[in-house]
Amino acid sequence: MSKRFSSVLILAVLVLVLGACSGKTNNEGSAAPSASAGTSAEPNAGTIKDGGNLIIGVGADPESLNPIYAGDRVSLTIDQALFAPLFQVNNGKKTYYLAESLTPSADNLTYTLKLKSGLTWHDGQPLTADDVVFTFNTILDEKQNSFFRSNLLFGGKPVEAVKVDDVTVDFKLPQVNPAFEATLVQLTPIPKHIFENVANIDKSDKNLNGVIGSGAFKFKDYKPGEYVTLERFDNYVGGKAHLDTITYRIAKDTNAANLALQNGELNVNYINPQDVATIEATGNFDIKPYNEGRLAYLLFNENSDTGALAKKEVRQAISYALSRDELIQTVYSSSEYADPAKSFVTPDGLFWTNDVTSYDNDAAKAKELLAAAGESNLKLRFIVSSGNKVQEASAIYVQQKLKAVGITVELQSIDASAYGQKFGDLSAKDYELAYAGYIMGYDPDAYRILYQSNGDANYSRYKNPTVDQLFEKGAGEADATKRGEAYKQLQETIASDAVIYPVAYTKTVVAIDKRFGGIDEAVLKPVVIFEDPSKLYLK
Repeated sequence: MSKRFSSVLILAVLVLVLGACSGKTNNEGSAAPSASAGTSAEPNAGTIKDGGNLIIGVGADPESLNPIYAGDRVSLTIDQALFAPLFQVNNGKKTYYLAESLTPSADNLTYTLKLKSGLTWHDGQPLTADDVVFTFNTILDEKQNSFFRSNLLFGGKPVEAVKVDDVTVDFKLPQVNPAFEATLVQLTPIPKHIFENVANIDKSDKNLNGVIGSGAFKFKDYKPGEYVTLERFDNYVGGKAHLDTITYRIAKDTNAANLALQNGELNVNYINPQDVATIEATGNFDIKPYNEGRLAYLLFNENSDTGALAKKEVRQAISYALSRDELIQTVYSSSEYADPAKSFVTPDGLFWTNDVTSYDNDAAKAKELLAAAGESNLKLRFIVSSGNKVQEASAIYVQQKLKAVGITVELQSIDASAYGQKFGDLSAKDYELAYAGYIMGYDPDAYRILYQSNGDANYSRYKNPTVDQLFEKGAGEADATKRGEAYKQLQETIASDAVIYPVAYTKTVVAIDKRFGGIDEAVLKPVVIFEDPSKLYLK
């Protein structure tokens, strides 16, 4: 579960909504709720106070803290503090971090990136154009297995990153690509001096322990199953952070995480809409619903060993058996947190339309299609991350609705980390259904990794040459009208093929301890919670 995007995060894995908390404290300073040193009742509660520890709940152990491999919400969230981006985009406006400027040439075939001077990595080594070029070359190296590689190929040819001087890089495109800037905002430099002699960076132990980054906080400690702790990096390009440390407490069960919030053991956590009233009643948290540009959907694994979901008619039948409105009510309690979805593109994206073919709420049609496909007594496996209320509620609903059309659904509940690994394994054949979500950003070219036949995050294992060609056409078309036509055709084709069952464009709800300020300055951001955690402070 989109894969990093920016305002463009290519998060193609499921988005786990939250997890469990051990509730332990220790004498290492990592997991103890040291932020409890101030209360909202202080006379100067709104005053910035340097120091303190912020504890954020996360749903699983990080998979990789190397940003060219991180694709799960937990890794991306931690990386946002560990690694500074080149720049970010909010509402069409750039905020520069490592970069000072990005300038396209008149023919839009070269983009010149200027870095700020005096940048350093957490270990004090200079961060220069060499690191940027190394990062791009590593991504493009097939042996290094970065899922970003396909995003740097235009018309089958790679982008070339050329060092001009220590602070300048030219990106030379093989063809005009209107999506390049949206691609670039996803890519965070990694340190050449750490990884240049590593044969298989993806498998390096340097991706989880002792990570060297460039962000507001540097690596301090990681105890698998319990926490990751980062400490302030005084030479951060955005200015020295206010907090001493940020602890990411691994919380795999939603109920335990909610209890940890109420007990003051967590300061920040995503919460399910069903739990808003309970957390709000404590009086200790600000509840912040915000749009992430996220699609929640039912995934069909066409590669499963039953072979059934490779048939379009079966996918259409399953879709007809379900009611999008019922599912939204069941999973999200209210339409306040979810709008009905029909397209694979989200409303914040360019060329989005919800005016596409939709299969919904027609049990008779579902039975007719199953018979036409020659499927009877079909048995499907639905994987669920244990303790994830959203997935559990969706799975039970789907199980009941499919039973009514003659399909048996077996629910398989597995640990959050194991779920992420299984979901992300493109060769997995031992399940058919999963409830997932992704956040892809504003440019629809980002979705190619999900739906092109050779896409590195094609979790549905869907193959359609027409779709492949339309993605190529959209990526290379400079004319906005023609480009829009390609992406609207893509939306209709994928909807007609019932590649997924789009459910809702959802709002994310996060609870934030009222003792902490700087929320607006830190900017609530899709997937990673805060764009710049250096701005957070204890009141």
